[in-house]
Amino acid sequence: MLRSVRKGAKYQRALSASSPIFPGSGLNEDQLVWQDAAQKWGAAELGPFSAEWDAKCHYPIDVIKSSAEQGFLGLYTSEDVGGMGLSRLETSIVVEALSEHCVPTTAMMTIHNMVSWMIDVNGTPEQREEYCPRLTSGEIIGSYCLTEPGSGSDASALATTCVRDGDDYVLNGSKCFISGAGVHDLYAVMVRTDPATKGPKGISCVLIPKDTPGLSFGADETKMGWKSHPTKVLIMENCRVPVSNLLGVEGKGFNIAMSGLNGGRVNIASCSLGGAQKAMLAAKEHLGVRKAFGKTLDSQQYLQYKMAELATQLVTSRLMVRHAAAAIDQKDPAAASLCAMAKLHATDNCSEVANGCLQMFGGYGYLKDYPCEQIVRDLRVHSILEGANEVMRLIISRQLLSE
Repeated sequence: MLRSVRKGAKYQRALSASSPIFPGSGLNEDQLVWQDAAQKWGAAELGPFSAEWDAKCHYPIDVIKSSAEQGFLGLYTSEDVGGMGLSRLETSIVVEALSEHCVPTTAMMTIHNMVSWMIDVNGTPEQREEYCPRLTSGEIIGSYCLTEPGSGSDASALATTCVRDGDDYVLNGSKCFISGAGVHDLYAVMVRTDPATKGPKGISCVLIPKDTPGLSFGADETKMGWKSHPTKVLIMENCRVPVSNLLGVEGKGFNIAMSGLNGGRVNIASCSLGGAQKAMLAAKEHLGVRKAFGKTLDSQQYLQYKMAELATQLVTSRLMVRHAAAAIDQKDPAAASLCAMAKLHATDNCSEVANGCLQMFGGYGYLKDYPCEQIVRDLRVHSILEGANEVMRLIISRQLLSE
């Protein structure tokens, strides 16, 4: 268990350290222990049920809440409010290990972690005391709400209004593609508090509890992947919240949203790593037992070369993700671009890895009885959310060419 990890504890390797895709390569002993703890918990609590959750579109909210016992709901939230206080690099290692067993459930945990961190860093002492211990303990679960029906990649064009009325804000508008909507307890919502402004100026972040009058939710979306959790439209119709629910400074909400997304991009890229790692291990096992033309598939030179290419894509993605995570920890001035690079490279390449592994199964890879089919579906959305990869190219090029 992550919370019970002690320095110097012995790490039990599930994959030989001599393997070029060993995810513990380059990690120190403590990081290996955290990785092993997450692997063991994921293998027991996520892996055996992931396919069933996907088939039944069942959201394992009880499992997510129980993960708080391991510290997984406050990975990089401060320790004084119940978090683990891990670095972003350490968080990436844990997230990758968990997602090897269930990508969508781990992804939901990372969204919750982002909300907890946003309140921890930007909240008043009263907000930190009210929300963070309840978030890190799993008493309440949080969602992040930025995208609107009319503003996807152009997030700063959001139109949800937030008008002050005495000691309250009155909100009107809607958010779409909200993971956990209707089930989660707290929503960090980006709104426009200054209707005279356009773009990122005049945007604020407001915390809205689920039971707030005027807050409602649309029907559950039918998705290609990430089927084991709800995705709905969040609707605000004269939704009234106290002014004290403002997170940070009025008009600076877009900065909060973007700083959260830097870490969110590393998190979702880490989820891609875990899914691709699982696909690689499944393909490796399959090639060793499946025979064609009188010998096992791993004796076929083309497949050997293909596995080498896929392994290289996986490992280069891992290196970029961990470099970006370290850049956040070190407050590197290029962190935003490095996070965009990592997200762009890892999500696209890991999707290719999963699809390449599926191909090696032949017709069996297309069946739900085998793991690659679900991994391919679950990883596909990673190139879209937390900022589409086309936007990642925009972020990178802008910072690159402005120097």
